[in-house]
Amino acid sequence: MADYIVFGSPPDVREALNRQNYIPSDEIATIVYLSQQLGKPLLTEGPAGVGKTELAKALAGATGRELIRLQCYEGLDETKALYEWEYAKQLLYTQLLRDKIQESLTSAGSLKDAADRLANEEDVFFSMRFLLQRPLLRAILSAQPTVLLIDEIDRADAEFEAFLLEVLSDFQVSVPEIGTLQAIHRPLVVLTSNNTRELSEALKRRCLYLFIDYPDIEQELAVVRLRVPELAPRLARQAVELVQQLRAMDLRKSPSISETLDWAHALVALNAKSLDQETLETTLSVLLKHETDLARARRQLITPANNHRNSDLDIRPWHQ
Repeated sequence: MADYIVFGSPPDVREALNRQNYIPSDEIATIVYLSQQLGKPLLTEGPAGVGKTELAKALAGATGRELIRLQCYEGLDETKALYEWEYAKQLLYTQLLRDKIQESLTSAGSLKDAADRLANEEDVFFSMRFLLQRPLLRAILSAQPTVLLIDEIDRADAEFEAFLLEVLSDFQVSVPEIGTLQAIHRPLVVLTSNNTRELSEALKRRCLYLFIDYPDIEQELAVVRLRVPELAPRLARQAVELVQQLRAMDLRKSPSISETLDWAHALVALNAKSLDQETLETTLSVLLKHETDLARARRQLITPANNHRNSDLDIRPWHQ
């Protein structure tokens, strides 16, 4: 029996991800399948909140692998991503074993012999028991297959991206005090980017590329029905249509899928029966988080035709 699930085809991927409450497009299912078959990292780009991180989580659940996440940020370096020595622990052990070390050195016949014995003791203190594994090394040394999520790689510096290329090429790490540590199981790697900066061509060449955009109405409606089944079908469609209308506006930050789901849960909590003006006015801030966006949306959505507070809004495509 295999240690983990291997997808037999793109439809297998779609079915497995559906069981994890993730609804993939045909393109997503195909690229995920090819990523596993070819053993190449998967680079997913797109706006924030379209489900890139959720894809990695769903992939881990679908394959039975542990998810190991490296959250990237400005200033991240290989020490924080790979490993570091637990110097406090080494010092504590040194103090506890001081008498034993002293006894070993005292019985040495010469200074050279004492130096050799001390060098042997140093090997003990620079061993795996004192090595604090960060996400990259954890994924490499894991005894079980893993999914390695490198989240928001575009937030890290270009220098870290260059270092990452070496790790992703061979999945092995050289620790000067120990030697070369090689992956027991090659992890499935998913990198995400919100396009805050252009990634290097070298990184893109090593990955399969997947751009995930906002879903269309029917895809997003399927997500809402799956995640918030208690929301009335008619109201669910109204809500998704309005979110799609908001994304067509020139906003500072368009609502993400997660914010659509938050809004759907809010409508259920309020026991809303329809999407009327009052409901929209009191809940729009669940979707939009900037004052300028709220003002623009209210001007466009709450029109003279929508003046009756208890009547349904006239939701229709909006054009700049």
